[in-house]
Amino acid sequence: MAYTALYRKFRPMTFSEMVGQEHITRTLKNQIIANRVGHAYLFNGGRGTGKTSSAKILARAINCLNPKDGEPCNECEICKAAINGSLTDIVEMDAASNNSVEDIRAIREEVNFLPTKAKYRVYIIDEVHMLSTGAFNALLKTLEEPPEHVKFILATTEPQKLPATILSRCQRFDFKRIQNEDIKKRLKIVCEESNIEITEGALNIISILAEGAMRDALSILERCVQDGENNIDEDKIKELVGIPKMEFVEGIINSILEYNINQAINCTNDILNQGKDLDNFLWEMIKYVKDLLVYKSCKKLDIYTENEIKKIEEITSKISSERLVKLIYDLSELQNEMKWSTQKSILFQAGIIKLCYLGITGEGSIEERVQKIEEYLKSGININANQNLKTEIGNTSNTEPINDSQENTIYSEIKMQNTNNINQLKTTKNTKANTFIGTGKVEKDWPKILNDLKQNGKIVLYTNLLNTKAVELNDMTVAIQFPKGMTSFCKTILDKQENMREISKLVSLSCGKEMQIKYMDVSNNINMKKNIEDDIKKLADNSDIPFNIID
Repeated sequence: MAYTALYRKFRPMTFSEMVGQEHITRTLKNQIIANRVGHAYLFNGGRGTGKTSSAKILARAINCLNPKDGEPCNECEICKAAINGSLTDIVEMDAASNNSVEDIRAIREEVNFLPTKAKYRVYIIDEVHMLSTGAFNALLKTLEEPPEHVKFILATTEPQKLPATILSRCQRFDFKRIQNEDIKKRLKIVCEESNIEITEGALNIISILAEGAMRDALSILERCVQDGENNIDEDKIKELVGIPKMEFVEGIINSILEYNINQAINCTNDILNQGKDLDNFLWEMIKYVKDLLVYKSCKKLDIYTENEIKKIEEITSKISSERLVKLIYDLSELQNEMKWSTQKSILFQAGIIKLCYLGITGEGSIEERVQKIEEYLKSGININANQNLKTEIGNTSNTEPINDSQENTIYSEIKMQNTNNINQLKTTKNTKANTFIGTGKVEKDWPKILNDLKQNGKIVLYTNLLNTKAVELNDMTVAIQFPKGMTSFCKTILDKQENMREISKLVSLSCGKEMQIKYMDVSNNINMKKNIEDDIKKLADNSDIPFNIID
């Protein structure tokens, strides 16, 4: 007998076997019992949540010769023929590969014929969002008023891609993500019937990795028994799905949080020597830091053992939530840089060392950084004191030992350097060093951008942007300023999606990266400034005070 995958072997055969979709199965059973079955259904939900299984059960139930409580008997002639695929009155169609107008026209011609054996001819169209626009249009009339002997069941993971005319003609049922506990219960039943020994921790990991999809959970379980051994534990699952050992992830994150460069280098070398995929490993690092943040907030995690939870509790007790959030962004930035690099290992190591080198002066607010350096100064030691001393002393084999006065001189220089650092940080704070300073490129290129709009035939857009200025607000947004104000007609023209896209495209080309557009009416600011100047001038004239405005 040919081998059958677990998710096919254990596909639900009745509504009662469906996992985690009781709100849908209960309604469908009531409709069948009351003989109020609709002519068209739309089953929507994520992958592996039971859409196709429910469609098949419903198709059998409405044609079953001996239905019981809205369930198919799976024993009568019609049910057996539907199960083995020999019943031509139940048609399953994959819209991903049969998405043309001709395929739908074939259905329109078939619906006029009566079923051969069953009471209803049922069309199950999977991934219906893949149909072409012409195919949807060809289906409209038939879907709205099909013959009495025809039922349609549409299934999709992306209902937003369906035309509103299709959605309005169907009874829509939304399938939820299956809860982890429901997945675990079903996996236990499958393991018992398949003689598979599995630990509770392994069941927990599979249910989390499945992300609410029962089919994915069964596929992971099947991979674990492909080596011929029916004993499954946590380590086996982690090895098969590529989850790195927790000691590696934990070690390198600890190195970063403690600014321990030597330990970080050793950890990265171990990872590279073991041939780990760096992209996957970096993703695991980001997830681990995210889990640290979650545990610090709610003291609850699912996928970790007791020993790992203790280690997480130890780490989170020493670190702030803000630091963890920033680390997630820093690692994500490193991940984006590695995507475009041909030297991933070098970039990975350099990125990790950079995070360690940030040290005290590279993390936190200015106040925190100043306070920490001052604490080190009070103790007479600088965060870089040891390194500075080593640099100053050099190799002792070639130089004379330093005396107390030389050592005091070195520490005095270090203290003076740190005092300057503090003053610089305070000055930076007072002058708002975090204020964004643009490159000025888009301002310089703005006349050329307007000319390009004119050359491309966007005359209406061009005329409404005359006498405007472009200014970089931040590294993601460019503001288009209207010194003379914006009329309602101008706003209508500029707010059109195609015009926004056109301007954004040209501005992004100028800046060398994707930028967003924001319109700013600055006429009110100019008028307000003028009014203030007039008031000051009037006051000065009345008081006989010399008056001059300097911008």
